[in-house]
Order: sequence, then structure tokens, then C-alpha cells
Amino acid sequence: MSPNHKATQALPTLAEIENDELATEVEVRDLAIPTELHRQRLDRALVSLLPEFSRNHLKHMIEEGCVTLNSQVVSKVAHLVKAFEACQVRLQPTDMSQAFVPQDLSIDVVFEDEHLRVIHKPVGMVVHPAPGNWSGTLLNGLLHLDPGLKLIPRAGIVHRLDKDTSGLMVTARTRAAMDALVQMIAARQVHREYLAIAHRPWRGALLREVDAPIGRDPRQRLRMAVVDLAKQSGKTAHTSLRCLESQDAGCLVHCTLHTGRTHQIRVHMSSIGHPLLADTLYGGTHTANLQRQALHAYKLGFIHPMTGESLQFRRDLPPDLTQALSDWGLSEVLS
Repeated sequence: MSPNHKATQALPTLAEIENDELATEVEVRDLAIPTELHRQRLDRALVSLLPEFSRNHLKHMIEEGCVTLNSQVVSKVAHLVKAFEACQVRLQPTDMSQAFVPQDLSIDVVFEDEHLRVIHKPVGMVVHPAPGNWSGTLLNGLLHLDPGLKLIPRAGIVHRLDKDTSGLMVTARTRAAMDALVQMIAARQVHREYLAIAHRPWRGALLREVDAPIGRDPRQRLRMAVVDLAKQSGKTAHTSLRCLESQDAGCLVHCTLHTGRTHQIRVHMSSIGHPLLADTLYGGTHTANLQRQALHAYKLGFIHPMTGESLQFRRDLPPDLTQALSDWGLSEVLS
């Protein structure tokens, strides 16, 4: 038998699959390799064509013989595809793929055009499906607004906010806009400003730069922490903090992100002795009127990646944070 026999073995026909006792668990997807994916690795091509599946899951399906090109099974993930090849994939459902469905979630759209959307994410909404949150996410809501987003990785989501952080986000509506926005974020050309209510009165200079690497907390894997890169893995992180007002109970702080690390503001604020109000993961405590971390993405600015227009957006504090300010004798002092 040829060593490549497995890679040229024909898949069962659709009729054979339908007669199988497991047919109800299998979906057959017919695809065509577009010109822009010519000579891409098979696994990378499928990530673009089937964004609702993880790359690891697609790699497993390739190796299991679930993918054909021009009716021939290809079981090597590094196989280079050709433009216009007919590709057929037998899909085993996963929680992730079944979560990639539209849901009417009344997304608050601040701005939209043919290329992108700016939305105001509410408290309690997860951005992307994940274990424990397979529905009701921003991704589900975006798919309801624009079914064509199913053809774009992550439905055009290019950055995230924590579930209990409210505020502004930009999402892409086309692959070209998504690629451009990802590059802009990496180049720090998307400006994101936050308001945070923190424990303890502010001390020292009103403006403070926190330039401290962030990585996984070695003592508690669910947390992030400021780390020493000489001793453990992590990434550089830089946040500008400006105290807007301070009272005995706490302070209102304007935060500007220069990098976009997981929980960056929450970690940096905690590291300087000012954990966010109600952020129990990083040392904050709840109040009677606030049960989520007091953090709101209130300003977003960038140059439109396709038109070159300068765009600036703002959403003031939501009612729960306005009430928290009042409870602590603070006022919403914004610029």
C-alpha cells in the first residue's frame, strides 16, 4: 500500500453518510477555495472559510480524513490548497460551532457604515462565546444584525471588553476592515479611554504612568498579575492614569490604554494600591448598589481604516456607576 494511500482515499458519499446511524450528528459543508487563499496551508484556509470552528478542531478533522479537495481526501494540515478547488468538509458539531448563531440581543449601535460598527456593550454581556457562555454574546448579536459576518473570523470582533465592563467597542463588517483594524490596534492607533472608580483616596501626582508587564498569576491561574519578565512569561503593558477627583472613600480615575492586555486596567490599578470598586478578583469589594467592577470604556477614537476619516465616540457613565459616584461623594468630571 502506498504511504499516501490515506491522503487519496475517497470520502463516503453524501448518501452513505445519510444512511449512517450517526448522520444526524454530521453536517457536510461544500466550499470553494477563493483566489486569496491560493497556496495557503489547508488548516489556515479552513480557519478563514469556517471561522466558527477553532483551528485545533479543524486540524483534528483534517487528520481524521474529514476533508476532501476535488473529491480526494487530504489528511495533511500543511497541504497547500489551490484556487477554485472544490472542498468538502464533514463537520462534527462542537459547543463552539453551535454557539455561532444569530440572536436578537438589541445591540446598541453608536455608528455604522459598510465597513465597520461601533457599539456600546452593556454590563453583563460576554463578547465571544466561551465555556459557560455559549449564547447571548456580542458575537451572537452581531450575527443577527449582519448574517454576512459569519464569513469573517470572530464575526468581525477585533478587541474585547470584560463581561462586567461596559462601554465602546469597534467591530469590522468586512475582512479588509478587520485586517486593517487589527493592524491599527497592534500599532496603538486605536485610542481607548476608560473611567474607573477605585478604592482609597489618591495620593501623589494626579498623573501617573504605569509601565509594568502583565502575565498569568502563578498563584491563581484565573487572575492576571504584574510579573517580572526575567522570571516568568508575560507581555509589556502601559497605562496612563489621571485622577479626576478624590474623596476619603475612593477616587475617580481616567485611564488610557497604550497596550491591550487581559484585565490591564484592573491589574495596574490594583498593583498601585487602588483596586477597582467591586472588583473582587483584584482586591475590590462590593457595595450595596454595585456588584460589578467599576470600569467603563467611555471614549474611542481612530482613523477610519477605509475612508481616512477621523472618528471620535463617547458614552458617559451608565446609571449604576453614576450612582456609585454619588454614594462616594464624587462627581462625573469629564473632558
